[in-house]
Amino acid sequence: MNGAVWVLRNALPGAAVSQNDPGLSPLLNILLANRGLNDPAERREFLHPTLSSLADPMDIADMGRAVNAVIRSLEEKRKIVIYGDYDADGITATALLLRFFRNLGAKASYYIPHRIAEGYGLNRTAVEKIAKSGAGLLITVDCGSSNADEILYARSLGLEVVVTDHHKLRPDAFPECPVVNPNSSGRSKRHRNLAGVGVAFFLAVAVRAALRERGWFSKVNYPDLKEYLDLVTLGTIADRAPVLGQNRILIRSGLGVMQESRWSGLEALKAVSLQKAGMVTDVDVAFRLAPRINAAGRMGDARAGLGLLMEDEPERARQMAIMLDSENNKRQSLERQTIKEAEDILSASCDLGAKRVLIAASKGWHRGVLGLVASRLTERYRCPSLIFSLEKGLAVGSARSIDGFNLFGALEKIGHLMERFGGHEQAAGITLRMENLERFKEEIEALVEAALSDEMIMPRLLIDAQLRFDQIVPRLMGDIDILRPFGEGNPEPLFMSRCVKMLRCKAISGKHLKVVLRQGSSTIEGIGFGMSDYLHMEGRIADIAYIPEVNRWQGANGIRLKLTDIRDAKDQG
Repeated sequence: MNGAVWVLRNALPGAAVSQNDPGLSPLLNILLANRGLNDPAERREFLHPTLSSLADPMDIADMGRAVNAVIRSLEEKRKIVIYGDYDADGITATALLLRFFRNLGAKASYYIPHRIAEGYGLNRTAVEKIAKSGAGLLITVDCGSSNADEILYARSLGLEVVVTDHHKLRPDAFPECPVVNPNSSGRSKRHRNLAGVGVAFFLAVAVRAALRERGWFSKVNYPDLKEYLDLVTLGTIADRAPVLGQNRILIRSGLGVMQESRWSGLEALKAVSLQKAGMVTDVDVAFRLAPRINAAGRMGDARAGLGLLMEDEPERARQMAIMLDSENNKRQSLERQTIKEAEDILSASCDLGAKRVLIAASKGWHRGVLGLVASRLTERYRCPSLIFSLEKGLAVGSARSIDGFNLFGALEKIGHLMERFGGHEQAAGITLRMENLERFKEEIEALVEAALSDEMIMPRLLIDAQLRFDQIVPRLMGDIDILRPFGEGNPEPLFMSRCVKMLRCKAISGKHLKVVLRQGSSTIEGIGFGMSDYLHMEGRIADIAYIPEVNRWQGANGIRLKLTDIRDAKDQG
């Protein structure tokens, strides 16, 4: 990462002081502190993420009211409709509740809006269709928090509504119905980082407990909710929710369930997505499984992704997985094209590397890739990015931010310029009239300028600790394994070593760097993906940033260093 500032996590302002737990290695104590884990209870939960440690779902605001609404519908045999979002979080949440309610003998169906034709969240036309279908209860998953008006309309048509969601709520537009959202009050701190599918799972847990008290399972099978944890894991990782607290418990158990899923669709997705058989990891879920489920909603109709997760016949599931794989290939091509066009537009009017915020708009950009494009630009240029498609007098866009700039908070300050918006601190969806776009740009640029300093937009490598080569031993790898699974909020540990001799450097496949490294009497192999530009460092003394990993390539079983950055040892800045 050329030009990145290397920062030791424990040197950051406000960094937690490592608590010395005598039962843990000094390094593991540091790694836990670097992840904000100093409270003894939080440490125990992190180190021992068992399902018995799951928090009480009734601690989430409005859960009791929501459970009562569901029980009434079940007892009165009213039709239940699950209204989901079109991303992987919403799709998995919809599949989870559909399977759960049908397992209970309920008449349950779903509605997922078309990304292009309908957009995010509830809409009046959809609500009318659901009411005409004879539904009695409408349950939203991964949406609904910003739909106060549509919920009022649904109730006027005779629908009972329950919102389950995790997005930020606007205090001036709170829905008039049970709102099961960990962000709706300060009661449920242990649930606050749940994805939409996590909230749906806790609703299922609470409903099952209430039904058990009523003797419901004397007539239907008692559902084993552990079997649903692979769906929870897929949706939670796809939504980039922090892999801490309750999410860590759900994902750790869910990855185990995913190794041999009950669901034919998920097994077919694994077969199409994974290059080789073996344990499914958090990386596989994030970069292979989730993008294929997301591809259906991004390219148009999310029902294809839901259909796969609901399919029980293996051969049909296999064909559906192949189709989603093809859609994902189209999505990747479209994403690359849009990124290039956005960079061309931006570079024609400014120095991309010098901007505090990137805002690009164009006719014809596919809505389904706008969020991905904004994410790539934010990662590449280390600043907030807002990407809009111009259509029918509207600018419809997605935005992504960086630490230090609360995107949702900024949008609240200029809400009068938008038709609607929603999201959280680092991601948002926005719709505004085209005539307001220039004013919107000016306001956002001013808010970013006021919030972000030069230092905040510089690329940084957050390093967990400095190691000597003689400390890179199997015990280190054991400490790292304790932290798995990795993800948002719990990144794979990154280390640095100083004054390392770059003995032999070799280019692999023209773009990767293979190097033999020596410090003192210890020699270790390193690999730098996409780092062949550092071939000229052969023979020099360097500082290196890296992730230690067990190298099992072609039967090997030693430790190697996956390099992240290299700098001359004299460059201490």
